[in-house]
Amino acid sequence: MTTQSTSVERILGFGTDSGHTFGTVEIAYETFGTLNADRSNAILIEHALTGDTHVTEWWAGVVGPGEAVDTDKYFVVCANSLGGCSGTTGPQSTYDDGLAYGSRFPRVSIRDMARLEHNLAQILGIDSWVAVIGGSMGGARALEFALLDKRKVRKCAVIAAPAFCEADQIAWAMMQERAIELDADYYSGDYSAVGSFPGHGLGLARQIAHLTYRNDVDLNERFSRRLRSDDYYEVTSYLDHQAKKLTARFDPHSYIVLTRALRDHDVRRGRSADLKVALADACTDNLVVSVSSDRLFPPDQVGILAEALPGRVRHDVIDSPVGHDGFLTETEKISTVLADFLAD
Repeated sequence: MTTQSTSVERILGFGTDSGHTFGTVEIAYETFGTLNADRSNAILIEHALTGDTHVTEWWAGVVGPGEAVDTDKYFVVCANSLGGCSGTTGPQSTYDDGLAYGSRFPRVSIRDMARLEHNLAQILGIDSWVAVIGGSMGGARALEFALLDKRKVRKCAVIAAPAFCEADQIAWAMMQERAIELDADYYSGDYSAVGSFPGHGLGLARQIAHLTYRNDVDLNERFSRRLRSDDYYEVTSYLDHQAKKLTARFDPHSYIVLTRALRDHDVRRGRSADLKVALADACTDNLVVSVSSDRLFPPDQVGILAEALPGRVRHDVIDSPVGHDGFLTETEKISTVLADFLAD
């Protein structure tokens, strides 16, 4: 039976790319399975923007006992991202004055998140990972994790994520940020200090995002022009449901912090304007996966990353009508690709 544990580690004096230094950062994580005697069977899985450490739940059928990422064989680690709201230090964490960070929370980068996880790896005593795997924002984190020290990563799987965000993705991110910022209850991020919660803004941001997570053909086929009631369409009800689910579990300012981090993601920053040069220190055994109908990170854009990576690179395009969320919903296809990659 696979063992599972939830833990929090404290890291002192952690600095960010934006120039901020945290006195203390807490990083929350879950582990699944057992680390072997020589600590050589560990896999790091990176969650997406609004994901969490419960990887056997949101990637059921991919991670777990007997699955492609077999927790009876591997020691799987999944950490909550810096800036999030599921245990790792984020905007609702307590600042020195006893209040939440709120608007004082610094800008963080995908690279910061990966660097913090290298600190966690040191605490866990893991010097070599079988693989680091992630989808969407998690794919960006996986890539940066491997780039920071390729000696510690034997395989890297980047799923539905590019080497950098383009203008279209930046524009979608801007609309989501504005939706939250224009909510009267936002108070520039200090809403918890006055007992408010910008739920309407967060819900609208989620609805905007969800239109990039799903494909137009998928939405048309599922909902067409059907009405739930007078002037209330089935697709509207679906988007309202998605908004309610997120506002019940996620922090609005964390959403902005993480959205900006992904928006600003560019592996070339601080390395080289030439993508191949910037990726020269990447892992040399890579899997890149795109989703055929993905309109957030289209296959052609993800393919640019695959073409620029060094060493052995496998680029698989998963056929799915769903869109970007196919990396979560097409569990059988994702499992097949990952199982082959890990076994090779």
